[in-house]
Amino acid sequence: MDDLNVRLLVELLRDRITPDRSLGQHFLLDEAVIARAVEIASKNHPINEHSHVLEIGPGPGSLTLELLRTGAKVTAIELDQEATSHLARVFNGADGKLQVIHADALETDWPEEITHIVSNLPYQISSPVLERIQKYHSSSQLKGISLLVQEEFAERMAMNKGYATRGPLGHSLWLDFDVELDSKVAPHSFSPSPRVHSRLTNLIPVNREMTQLIDNRLFRMVITECFANRRRKLRTSLKKPPKRLNRISGWHRSRWETASKSIPSETLDLRPENLSSEDWVSLISQITQS
Repeated sequence: MDDLNVRLLVELLRDRITPDRSLGQHFLLDEAVIARAVEIASKNHPINEHSHVLEIGPGPGSLTLELLRTGAKVTAIELDQEATSHLARVFNGADGKLQVIHADALETDWPEEITHIVSNLPYQISSPVLERIQKYHSSSQLKGISLLVQEEFAERMAMNKGYATRGPLGHSLWLDFDVELDSKVAPHSFSPSPRVHSRLTNLIPVNREMTQLIDNRLFRMVITECFANRRRKLRTSLKKPPKRLNRISGWHRSRWETASKSIPSETLDLRPENLSSEDWVSLISQITQS
């Protein structure tokens, strides 16, 4: 791999394909951003020869190269057949350290014992990938996650710009992670250039004692229902039970109608964006205990 570099990898793939914007094919060229992505994923648990890293949408292999240089085992899931062939050709298995899977990362099974996830995510699948990451983390306890995503999306992940960025995405992630925003990445760092800026994000696994008191599915379901009409007051949104409530064990319409009466009037007069994640935990806990 000593003869490979990021620009060469991108040029080799672009000689064979025209990047498909519908697949989010914006290939990362900036070596500083690539190095930083690996660095922040290693913040609490270093990526080394004992690590198994998942990369989603590796494209030409810009990040893949940096990950392999750490000595880690890398599993790369790529939807584009030509990119898959390119990765197999240029890395040639990387002495058994690289597995390239031609599949949709949202549908195929992820390998067991992944320790880290480092990816330049295609923008259009960022949200469902995060759902899969949380589901995987709930059973496998990931050690580090670094994702390059659209800047506006990153702000909603971190909910760092006030009420406007609060929503189901950020509240759901809060259950499992502290979301830190890192470097901003300009369009010219990619080939071809996207129309928007990007942002490196670091998802740091956490165990929040207060969330042990609630059903996380109910937490997500209620928040999603309320934010579907974010300008409505909670009094209106919580009057009826959330859709598919009966899919959660022990919950049904009559229980909801009884439990929702315990919510204080001052809370019902708020809109969903007024509540922090901690406030939502308190609300769900109050409903559950009624």
